[in-house]
Amino acid sequence: MLANLLMLPIAFEKVDWHVHEQLYGYLPAVIAGFMLTAVPNWTGRLPVTGMPLLSLVLVWLIGRLAMCKSAFLGVMPTAFLDVSFLLYFAFVIGREVVSGKNWKNLKVLILIGVMAAGNAIFHYEAAEFGVAANGYGVRIGLAVAITLIMVIGGRIVPSFTRNWLARRVSESQLPVPFNRFDIIAMVIGVAALIVWCFLPFHEATAYLCVVAGGVQALRLARWAGHLTLSEPLVLVLHVGYAFVPLGFVLIGLASLLPYSITPNAAVHAWTAGAVGVMTLAVMTRASLGHSGKPLTANFTTTCAYSLIVLATLLRVASGIADAPDWSIELAAAAWVMGFGLFLTNYGPLLVRSRSAQV
Repeated sequence: MLANLLMLPIAFEKVDWHVHEQLYGYLPAVIAGFMLTAVPNWTGRLPVTGMPLLSLVLVWLIGRLAMCKSAFLGVMPTAFLDVSFLLYFAFVIGREVVSGKNWKNLKVLILIGVMAAGNAIFHYEAAEFGVAANGYGVRIGLAVAITLIMVIGGRIVPSFTRNWLARRVSESQLPVPFNRFDIIAMVIGVAALIVWCFLPFHEATAYLCVVAGGVQALRLARWAGHLTLSEPLVLVLHVGYAFVPLGFVLIGLASLLPYSITPNAAVHAWTAGAVGVMTLAVMTRASLGHSGKPLTANFTTTCAYSLIVLATLLRVASGIADAPDWSIELAAAAWVMGFGLFLTNYGPLLVRSRSAQV
């Protein structure tokens, strides 16, 4: 599509479609997969299976098809079919949380609701202004994504690292447990994201984002990532989270040094890096765990991680002054190959029964 070799019947600018389908197509599917696995652990209820699960998949798929055929469907039908998934998913998760009386996790439901609102705003901006890639809808959705990574990633990264290091290092070398510093770091991060949503180019926003990036980097440094170099399955969690503070800093620098780095490149540190790497890391780990395989990354998995990290670095570099024109094309190729390896390596695991795998 970028080279005009493929044209889809879409009612959006090509960049808008690309941004939307990564942020409001791909990411909600990953969030749903994670939440549907986590909620039974939170509530003690049985997982969502059978027709309710299939209906969620179908509603998500209908939304993707609607986006691909939006020129035929029109603005309102496309928006309704697309936003329906997040609303339906919020209902399913809300029912489970309320039935299990697990009130403390209602905050996750709120974030899903905010993401649904961001998606609706995206459709409004695209219809009203003809372009939405740099609008409120994208910033709101991305802010929710980074918040979820700070909240959930801030729990699972040190937890999985501690589990892996427990028999390998002394107690003093293990990740620092969740404490008041983590809460302060998240408060500063969320505050920076909220301000960025509404005042993305203000000088105060830039400085707040740089501060938030520094605090998130300190938070990550407390999780002993340097001791996980021999196990890519654990190391990749730290690498993925590292793009959270990097994104904050680059967002700030894009405002303070506009001739050196573009806001688009800075945002890709979050989208391709934090979202792309972290979701791939969690998907591979969950696929191994739920298929009864050892929790270790094989050569193919390690190559997939490396390609996605390379794609992110190239995409960010493409927005820095004097970057070569081919950097975006090379980033795209690495991205496709990385997720292609995930598909070929883990697809067979996920379509066979657990008993057949073990």
